[in-house]
Amino acid sequence: MSKYWDEKEHETKWGVVLRDFSVGFIVLILASMAGCPSYRVWQQGLAGQAELKRAEQNRQIAIQEAEAKKEAASLLAAAEVERAKGVAEANRIIGESLRENESYLRYLWITEVAQNETGKTTVYIPTEANIPILEAGKRE
Repeated sequence: MSKYWDEKEHETKWGVVLRDFSVGFIVLILASMAGCPSYRVWQQGLAGQAELKRAEQNRQIAIQEAEAKKEAASLLAAAEVERAKGVAEANRIIGESLRENESYLRYLWITEVAQNETGKTTVYIPTEANIPILEAGKRE
């Protein structure tokens, strides 16, 4: 009979373990089901925070790019002003050197005509006050 009670006790121990395991598993499933909506809310909150951080970083990048473009435009404008000053100074020097230097201007005109009009004939018409003298012999 002691053997009978030992088997019974053994079966009872396994039954208790199986029962406890089943109860624990069911409790785990119920806890998961109860916690699932909370987990989703928490997960969406984290996703929202990540998106907000990404938007702030993109905003800072856009601001820095705009500041760099502004600085570049300012420097380009300053460079353009300096270039214009150089051109103005060069024009002033050239203008002063050509003033009262009609023979050099005539030389430049002749060489320009000679270079550009190869194979063409140039006719000089005498003028007086920039009006052509058409009938030179009638003046009396």
